[in-house]
Amino acid sequence: MGAPVAGCGCGYGYGSGSGFALLIVLFILLIIIGATFWY
Repeated sequence: MGAPVAGCGCGYGYGSGSGFALLIVLFILLIIIGATFWY
């Protein structure tokens, strides 16, 4: 994953907000994968 923010762009989107968007996308993917596994 190529985050434009160096260092602290992993979980906290202080630089450009890409870290926060990545967290949201990962959370949605987790919900989708969990839903497909529960059914």
